Amino acid sequence: MNLGLDGKVALVVAASTGLGFAAARQLLCEGANVVICGRSEETLAAAADELKAVAGEETAVLAIPCDVTDSAQIESLIAETVSAFGGLDILITNAGGPPGGTFDTTDLSAWHKAIDLTLMSVVHLVQAALPHLRRSDAPAILTITSYSVKQPIPGLLLSNVLRPGVVGLTKTLALELAPENIRVNSILPGWTATERVTHIFEYRAETNGTTAEAERAKVTDAIPMGRMARPEEFANVAAFLVSPAASYVTGVMMQVDGGVVAGLL
Repeated sequence: MNLGLDGKVALVVAASTGLGFAAARQLLCEGANVVICGRSEETLAAAADELKAVAGEETAVLAIPCDVTDSAQIESLIAETVSAFGGLDILITNAGGPPGGTFDTTDLSAWHKAIDLTLMSVVHLVQAALPHLRRSDAPAILTITSYSVKQPIPGLLLSNVLRPGVVGLTKTLALELAPENIRVNSILPGWTATERVTHIFEYRAETNGTTAEAERAKVTDAIPMGRMARPEEFANVAAFLVSPAASYVTGVMMQVDGGVVAGLL
């Protein structure tokens, strides 16, 4: 299937590693021009070099350092993207998950930081991107959340509380922007083999007095497909949802979780 992404301009946030990087890579393979951002300039530069090798040309990839908890940096990120490629067609919001913990182990400072990182970053990104998306002939917004919006994940209090807020924003934007043909969807990833997930297993091992390998086994044993996802499996779905091939799909909260969430809705 031709997704129709050739020449489209996509901004993928927090794309120096993990799911963001996988999405950026797949969009490049589909012919899009891709802007990636991240807080670590060193990690971002390494990711950009790898993506340029995939694209076969340096001009298709732009890496911009950005802390998405800073609205001024977000404004600059969007402006640089539009200046480099002449517009913006696709926005994929993303952020490294907030730290693990329970209610008793999470202080108010951590709450405020997590709100800025997980929820308000999406608000600021959409606000800054909308004027440019409105000029696109195939605009799309995709938020990356988690299956925790349907069933909380033990030990991830902040994620469990805040990611449903992102889904509420996503669904509301889908309704409000549909008359302008701006599609807004979300992916609810399950357990995927990324560095972030490795850190979660290490945290659980320390908390439970076990090993990271034992914690990984507990998770995979509970997945109907019997394994975690590969990042590219997530990325394939992301590329479709933001593409013109999904032109009548909006307001969808797509689970990519190997069947972990067993609910009917």
